[in-house]
Amino acid sequence: MKITREEAEKFFKSEKWHYWWEEWIKPIIIAVVLALFIRTFIIQPFKIPSNSMYPTLKPGDRIFVSKFIYGAKIPLTPFRLPEVRKPKIGDIVVFLSPVEKKKFLVKRFIATGGDVIAIRDGHLYLNNREVEIGPVKNVYYYNRGDYGTKEEGVKVPEGYFFVLGDNSANSLDSRYWGFIPYDRLVGKAFVIHWPIKRIRLLGDNT
Repeated sequence: MKITREEAEKFFKSEKWHYWWEEWIKPIIIAVVLALFIRTFIIQPFKIPSNSMYPTLKPGDRIFVSKFIYGAKIPLTPFRLPEVRKPKIGDIVVFLSPVEKKKFLVKRFIATGGDVIAIRDGHLYLNNREVEIGPVKNVYYYNRGDYGTKEEGVKVPEGYFFVLGDNSANSLDSRYWGFIPYDRLVGKAFVIHWPIKRIRLLGDNT
């Protein structure tokens, strides 16, 4: 059977398209979709811009944040996926700033809805008991801001949480702008992955 020039060109074009689709286009699409899925629901990288969490985190540190542990938020909806566990005191958390809509902040989780938080003589008190958890106990906290000057304490409303920076003398945190709604919570920082000399896990005692 004789094949015309037009048929031959059509055949080779289809073969070439098939090659590009299978070897390049489809793998790239799959890789992009997987990367977006991982970034949206599992792990997201962040860079530390300030020294508000010094010495735990330094400017320039790059961290990975677990989004699934608290239940990742489903984009464009008010819903979240099921959580592995709730945030607990001492967790280093990433959240959207309550005063700057698109800015991410990194602080230490201190209290949740219903808790009463107070700073007395540099020590942190939760529900009238001094906090003995290592990362928190070892920080000297200053009575500053509208929510950090009352030694008798402030009560966190339901549906909100309270955060503080480890570098209390140089940290804008809940002492100044108050409580953060849970729908702004992004996830838990669990590792410093860059620079190389700073690589380490951010565990419960960090």
